[in-house]
Amino acid sequence: MVLIEQEGNEEIVVNVRNPPKAPQPSSSTATKTTDSRDDSAAAASATINGDASDGFETASEGDAEEAKGTPEDQQPGQQEEQSKDDSSEILANEDELKQKALAQANDAKLEGNKLFGDSQYEGALSQYEFALQVAPEMPSSVELRSICHSNRAICFMKLGKYEDAIKECAKALELNPTYMKALIRRGEAHEKLEHFEEAISDMKKILELDPLNEQARRAIHRLEPLAAEKREKMKEEMIGKLKDLGNSVLGRFGMSIDNFKAVKDPNTGSYSVQFQR
Repeated sequence: MVLIEQEGNEEIVVNVRNPPKAPQPSSSTATKTTDSRDDSAAAASATINGDASDGFETASEGDAEEAKGTPEDQQPGQQEEQSKDDSSEILANEDELKQKALAQANDAKLEGNKLFGDSQYEGALSQYEFALQVAPEMPSSVELRSICHSNRAICFMKLGKYEDAIKECAKALELNPTYMKALIRRGEAHEKLEHFEEAISDMKKILELDPLNEQARRAIHRLEPLAAEKREKMKEEMIGKLKDLGNSVLGRFGMSIDNFKAVKDPNTGSYSVQFQR
């Protein structure tokens, strides 16, 4: 059957029984379509398996990272051994720094000795002080630090600063209680300040450490009369002050300390105060 349809001014004849066939794609077009589908499927599969090139990790990269391992993957024994090695290295570095500081402090002490020999006492004090600042707090530096304090004491004595000398000797003796030179220098400084009792005490300590020390023995023999004289003088001064205080009070009543006299009882040996006009 033929159906005639009107479209505009033209007539179109359509054969219903034998409709026109759709054009078949060429072999090359079909091949491209098939390849496109295969590529899409491969891309989808690659995306699922993490094989795309958009920043995801590939299977080979993941295996490589696992092969490297991380600190957490190490066995406990390996971690402990690594920690011991690190601690040993730190201690070795600290010990090296302390030894360098000790050597620097010793050099400063020697420079101070040289300046002291040239009578440059202020400069020597500075060098000894620097040595004390850089010397590390460790057993092997105790002797060095005590010597520096004692040497500072003799510098202060040369400068007439006896109180400072006593303080430095005390610091030296804190580090080394049997340091004879520090005891001698402190005793000499006390004697300069007329602290005779304290000077005798230091000399007696020297004799305890060294009973044959003639210098300390002679010092004690010389200082004891001076100490006794000073005690008597201090007693007289105290009595004089008390007398002045008594007179200031008794003067309001027209009396004086001279009106009172201490009288000893020959039988008992005790004293009594009697008022005399």
